[in-house]
Amino acid sequence: MGKRKEVLSKVAINDRIHELGKQITADYSGKKVVLLGVLNGAFIFLADLCRAIDLDLEIDFIRVASYGDATHSSGTIRLSKPSEIDLKGKDVILVEDIVDTGHTMAWLINHFAEIGANSVKVCTLIDKTERRAVDVSIDYPGFSLNKGFLIGYGLDHAEIYRNLPEIFSLDG
Repeated sequence: MGKRKEVLSKVAINDRIHELGKQITADYSGKKVVLLGVLNGAFIFLADLCRAIDLDLEIDFIRVASYGDATHSSGTIRLSKPSEIDLKGKDVILVEDIVDTGHTMAWLINHFAEIGANSVKVCTLIDKTERRAVDVSIDYPGFSLNKGFLIGYGLDHAEIYRNLPEIFSLDG
């Protein structure tokens, strides 16, 4: 991979997460909230986000498998690690590192609504619209970015760079 160029600083990320936490706290006062992190990328974001939310929360992680080759999804999606929390009647916030095409997020929203969640909302660190193929509502966007191959703060390239405290764009 080529050079790294900083796109979002630690301070910018931290400030935005605290804003999201305050907004979620206000929106969900008195409700049974479950944060569902989508592995692997969302674990860092979810860890910081949950500490910025002043509510009693349930937290779990899910893993999604999408069949296809390395560059294209076939559109066949399944939960390879479902939630271990009973979500019926609860308000679910899906926490994702990046929403790109929207296929997976649209599938997840539908899936959790079908199994009886009271509501399903999306909180993503990066709302990347460049390749959006499915109209999906991002209820709590961290940052809206259009271009770039992004790494850091949970985002990876071949499972590395997740541990970087900032977000970078990789050039060719």
